Amino acid sequence: MWRPIAESLGLFLLPFLLFAVYLALRMRWPLAIEHWTRSRVAALVIAGLAAALAGLIGASLFAPRGQGVYIPARVENGVLVPGRIE
Repeated sequence: MWRPIAESLGLFLLPFLLFAVYLALRMRWPLAIEHWTRSRVAALVIAGLAAALAGLIGASLFAPRGQGVYIPARVENGVLVPGRIE
């Protein structure tokens, strides 16, 4: 459950991180408020949403699909037999 949320959050935050690295490489303080104007933040939010959406779509398109039938767990002769896919 947490993995898709963490992946989407990471993809959303990636443009902000890249912009901060860009500012640091240009020898500017990345936490200075004058670098984070409203238009830049809006563009980073749009880029982050696009990256997160692309990640979700890519994960759903390329995820391995189960082949076979699920056999649920059961008790045979007092022993729990785990579920499996056949």
